[in-house]
Amino acid sequence: MKELQDKVCVVTGGAGSIGRESARLFLEEGAHVLLVDLGEEALGAAARELGTDRVAWSVADVSRASDTQAYFDKAVATFGKVDVLFSNAGNAGVIAPIVDYPDEVFDRVQAVHVRGAYNACKYGLPRMNDGGSIIITSSVAAFRGDPGATAYITAKIAQIGLMRCVAKEAAPRRIRVNTIHPGPTDNSFQADLEGNLSAIIKRDATAMFNELIPLGRHATPQEIARSVLYLASDRSSFTTGSTLSVTGGMAG
Repeated sequence: MKELQDKVCVVTGGAGSIGRESARLFLEEGAHVLLVDLGEEALGAAARELGTDRVAWSVADVSRASDTQAYFDKAVATFGKVDVLFSNAGNAGVIAPIVDYPDEVFDRVQAVHVRGAYNACKYGLPRMNDGGSIIITSSVAAFRGDPGATAYITAKIAQIGLMRCVAKEAAPRRIRVNTIHPGPTDNSFQADLEGNLSAIIKRDATAMFNELIPLGRHATPQEIARSVLYLASDRSSFTTGSTLSVTGGMAG
């Protein structure tokens, strides 16, 4: 029996590398998957790459309650009640001193990461089967405090508080709720961040991060996805209210 046989999984940020690779593993383990993201073209491309009729997609702004309800309604109508919710959508914001930080950027980062995960839990739980799993993508940033990253770090720490509250509320239904904390990962999201940071600090930010990681390199999206699969599957049947660090030792 495959680990997610006939389970229904929702993946926000599904067109990005971690969302797409997690969806790939879910599908390999027998699941049905709904991908959620902002762009229809990117979602369609991700679904075609995954190459199965057990995947569908829904365009949504995760910060909007109406969009969130709509993507869950599509998941239920297409595949049935949800077993795994992977709240993975995110945006980076900018690097700037707090006295110069753009208010609108701060608000948008909180909206996507915090309100997006809040919406996913609020509207997802009534559409989930008992015994399921909710996984929220936080970051190694939640364990740090770095100058200029006010919006992103604030959002990532807030997701831990949300997770811990929802884990207690969902426990009577045997629904597990955890955050996963990737370190720097070899994808376009991290490359854009490092490109901007390199210009600010006047050195190669990729090399700087690798120096901070005891294992000496960035993760691959596939490595992060394998940890997501652990939290999605019954292998984590007694794991809830927890923060899973996948950072190559950077958070240690």
